[in-house]
Amino acid sequence: MTVGDATLVETYLEAASIEDAASDNTLIAYRADLDLYLGFLASRGRSLLDAATEDVEDFVAGLAAEGYAAATQARRLSAVRQLHKFLYAEGRRADDPTARVDRPRTRRPLPKVLTVDEVGRLMDATAAAAAEPIEDQAEALRRARFWAMLETLYASGLRVSELVGLPAGAIREGAAAMTVRGKGSKDRLVPIGEAARAAVISYRRLLKASGRHAGSPFLFPASSETGHVTRQSFARDLKDAAARQGLSPDKVSPHVLRHAFASHLLQNGADLRIVQELLGHADIGTTEIYTHVLEHRLAALVADHHPLSER
Repeated sequence: MTVGDATLVETYLEAASIEDAASDNTLIAYRADLDLYLGFLASRGRSLLDAATEDVEDFVAGLAAEGYAAATQARRLSAVRQLHKFLYAEGRRADDPTARVDRPRTRRPLPKVLTVDEVGRLMDATAAAAAEPIEDQAEALRRARFWAMLETLYASGLRVSELVGLPAGAIREGAAAMTVRGKGSKDRLVPIGEAARAAVISYRRLLKASGRHAGSPFLFPASSETGHVTRQSFARDLKDAAARQGLSPDKVSPHVLRHAFASHLLQNGADLRIVQELLGHADIGTTEIYTHVLEHRLAALVADHHPLSER
């Protein structure tokens, strides 16, 4: 590594810190990745100002040969790419040697999804527990709240952070939809089914009658620092409920129910663009993962049931 190369990297990192507002952790990761790259170039007698496309390709190929995961290869190439783009933009180089280097392919894992029957069992058991007459008012409220939250989550496909932070007036009697503020403070309109609406209204009536959390701005208030049910406590309750129904707790989470919402809609003929809008995905490519889930299920169905599948 030449002194000149080290100086260029520091200049780039300083610019990333100021212009891109890169976090300290991001800068630490960039520095580590770029140090590896500079060491590779030095072993070839090359520098940042004369590195060629072949050098960058060989650097990535070397990472693969050493057994690094595709995601790690892609991250390190991204750091190298950003550095060379900076050098080109600053006039330090007349070209960008990373421009024609392909990104390592990463295989995105298919999301875990519950079947319609599994979700139905979970819902029925939760509704039954909420309807069971008990003398402990606090426990009765907790059960009713969990039932309302579970119904709302599956009916809407909300992110768990969106669910726990819903405002007190989000779901009203007779309303067929609610406005949800998602990532990037973007609002979207999300339909809410009759069962979920009924569960929420039932819970809110019990809450009002109890006199607890009067004036809370949240739909699902709790005695926590945030003033509402936390993501962690809801996730724990969900895993406990799943275990009681014989479902593996490892298979069930708030995000898995969001996956179920999307997959079950597509399974029943919903348009992919509509599902994208309901989930609040900025890129339809993110939503397309659910089509792969359906393809995987169909392939498994044929393999399990077609009489000639083992020929």
